[in-house]
Amino acid sequence: MTDTIPAVDPTFRDPALPIDERVENLLGQMTLEEKAGLFFQTMITIGEGGEVAGENPLFGIPDTTGMVRDGHLNHFNVFGAASSAAEMAEWHNRLQEVAASTRLGIPVTISTDPRHSFSDNPGAAIMAGPFSQWPETLGLAAIGDEGLVERFADIARQEYTAVGIRVALHPQIDLATDPRWARQVATFGEDPDLTSRLGAAYIRGFQGPELGPDSVATMTKHFPGGGPQKDGEDPHFAYGREQVYPGGEFETHLKPFEAAFEAGTSQIMPYYGMPVGTEYEEVGFGFNKSVITGLLRERFRFDGIVCTDWGLISDGEIGGQPFPARAWGVEHLSPRERMKKVVEAGADQFGGEHIPELLIDLVRSGEIAEERIDASARRLLREKFRLGLFDAPTVDPARAAAVVGNAEFVAAGEAAQRASVTLLANDGVLPLARGAKVYVSGFDPEVVAGFATVVATPAEADAALVRLHAPYEQRATMFENFFHAGSLDFAPETVDEVLAIARAVPTVVQVFLDRPAILTPFAGEVAAISADFGASQAALLDVLFGEAQPQGRLPMDLPSSMEAVRANRPDVPFDTADPLFRFGHGLAY
Repeated sequence: MTDTIPAVDPTFRDPALPIDERVENLLGQMTLEEKAGLFFQTMITIGEGGEVAGENPLFGIPDTTGMVRDGHLNHFNVFGAASSAAEMAEWHNRLQEVAASTRLGIPVTISTDPRHSFSDNPGAAIMAGPFSQWPETLGLAAIGDEGLVERFADIARQEYTAVGIRVALHPQIDLATDPRWARQVATFGEDPDLTSRLGAAYIRGFQGPELGPDSVATMTKHFPGGGPQKDGEDPHFAYGREQVYPGGEFETHLKPFEAAFEAGTSQIMPYYGMPVGTEYEEVGFGFNKSVITGLLRERFRFDGIVCTDWGLISDGEIGGQPFPARAWGVEHLSPRERMKKVVEAGADQFGGEHIPELLIDLVRSGEIAEERIDASARRLLREKFRLGLFDAPTVDPARAAAVVGNAEFVAAGEAAQRASVTLLANDGVLPLARGAKVYVSGFDPEVVAGFATVVATPAEADAALVRLHAPYEQRATMFENFFHAGSLDFAPETVDEVLAIARAVPTVVQVFLDRPAILTPFAGEVAAISADFGASQAALLDVLFGEAQPQGRLPMDLPSSMEAVRANRPDVPFDTADPLFRFGHGLAY
């Protein structure tokens, strides 16, 4: 005989009932397979023309419909964008129709990495596409205005919800205490107090006063603070797996999270890194019971969702290249043993994984109690109810087209781009005169031609505009090179090229800082140095030609040398000796 699954009791669909009652009614009807599906949040893509996507071999993503119907998954991180907001909304609705066709009809929750700025790193962020475009988070920190950050987050909330995105895999409130770290463009910089204030404002803007049907839940990361990375390397990769605290500042990195808890963040993501030389177990934070249960659950009384960072359990491929699981400190364990350790540590969900059969087997073998599975399932279901997904799972494509990237939101983003520009040095050459003769390097001459007369050589020019990107080292694989790491020194040939221009004509260096750069070779040699943290060339030129004032202030120190960087203690804010420009520096005209 086979067990017969009883007919579905639809009580949980009654919006008049208290959420806890709805959760218990639904949970009591779920099979182990359906519960296990809740635990996995993996990446999916948008199919051609907004169709529900099939398999994506490039990133090892299986067929979406199969994961929903057969694997019982209903949490997904959408990777990439559609050609329009309406198309993205239509895709979302088609996916919800697939979910509605399952036995219990549990709606899908869609999450995303940041998608409102200029980054395109598939491990951390997505290009803005149809959404309004703003400075990177580091640029919001350069502006330093809590009200503006909350306004940004509220606009992003409106655009996300219009297309069906209900979880933000951000804010990233790590402290950028090692200048070499590749992830700091998505942080609020180096200062604990500024990060705490702006991180809380960001959460309020996305979630509102409390999580509800109009909210986007925030998965605040990376607990208990990325940033203190040995040699500044990132724990996406084995050579960056260690987080070290030679300055004894572990507690400093917790301060922004205390502010996030007070602001009501709904979810937390622990980082990949493993703490070395602390009181905590030397395993990755996602496996770390002393951190997730002891620190997060017990000390801070956090009872929201804890989702691991992506890819802790299974080895995979990216772009056809092997990419091992980030199972730092537990590399010797099998995927099954790793999964058990994550559950025992206190996490609720596995980011980037889609292997519910492994969890089912752990429960059926008696190694994990079903009561433990129920505890996480309650949290995950409760959030779906609080977000109103059971009551209104689909969105209106026409409204998405009207909301996403509307003129008001685009103008607000462009104003923030201009406001984030940070003037570091100026001998009086700025602002440039409209119509001046300008030699350009790294700028689009057609864009500059809207402000000035572009000439072919420095000798013909009144001034030169040189656009640079903070330097980084080339690494061995495609995916590594999305993470800009290594030395902060410009290549000697770049320095020589800029200085040759500067000897011929007053030269303005405009540098994009996705992390600090050693600008010492240019200081005193060029006429002006200006920094940005994600801005269009038109926005930059508005500032350089005086149509707008530079208002930014550095959200971190800019070191004077790599010697100072190497001597920096990676857990200590503002620890590089004699920085060229200090936190808070920024000039006006």
